[in-house]
Amino acid sequence: MRNLTHGMMAVLMLGCSSQLFAQSKYEYGPVSQRQEGVPQGKVTQHRWENSKVFPGTQRDYWIYVPAQYDKSKPASVMIFNDGGGYVRENGHSRSPVVFDNLIAQGKMPVTIGIFINPGVIPAEQAGGKPRRNRSFEYDSLGDLYARFLIEELLPEVGKSYNLTESAEGRAICGLSSGGICAFTAAWERPDYFTKVVSYIGSFTNIRGGHVYPAVIRKAEKKPIRIFLQEGSSDLDNLFGNWPLANEQMAAALKYAGYDYQFVMGTEGHSGRHGGTILPEILEWLWRDHPETPNANK
Repeated sequence: MRNLTHGMMAVLMLGCSSQLFAQSKYEYGPVSQRQEGVPQGKVTQHRWENSKVFPGTQRDYWIYVPAQYDKSKPASVMIFNDGGGYVRENGHSRSPVVFDNLIAQGKMPVTIGIFINPGVIPAEQAGGKPRRNRSFEYDSLGDLYARFLIEELLPEVGKSYNLTESAEGRAICGLSSGGICAFTAAWERPDYFTKVVSYIGSFTNIRGGHVYPAVIRKAEKKPIRIFLQEGSSDLDNLFGNWPLANEQMAAALKYAGYDYQFVMGTEGHSGRHGGTILPEILEWLWRDHPETPNANK
């Protein structure tokens, strides 16, 4: 595992003071850059216009398939909300590059990435603007988005690729409202998603998500692993205070005995910090998967 700038990896894995993260310049390390000789996966773009869970919506999505994929073996799956931002090689997370490098190193399993944009509802009149469905899909509590994935998108992708049927082999990631959405999907369906990554998650009162810390403390513990990233310069507005909300989430997860990590940096409402530590996040997330014998415990 590469060393993070100013000792970030030590903090991540050993749980030391998150203040060390505040010193980082959030630079991309070698695992986030193309390496000579590493097999490259393939990314294809698709369109989904037939949703029954979110009727009338249209959305783009991308499928990343690693070079090591063998159709005779079920592949792990990782879903990215706001997928267009994650799938770009020059985007905030450089996810396909990171996947290529970590899979080649044996530090994460052979994983198909599904990068999904939120839905839009086309304008009814010529020249009109489409209506964004993002907040309804991402910020709402309940199982609608999980159902959309389980009943629609994953079966569609499964027509072409051999996807795992194991909940331990499925992860979901998102940023801001996409971050709380990732958590909600796993919270509602831990039988289907057991791994969550949230950058600057909106655990605030946009559509009621501020209740999660209290709910986590009182609910029976669920079999999910959670990574939270936040920045001390994040939003503070009528919906809530993002750093405080994420601190409350981390405290609740600790109280309830969850397998979690929480990293506080200095960035604002940005994917930069989470993106630069994505390699370490993924190593931690998949650390005990049977296909990653070299990952740190």
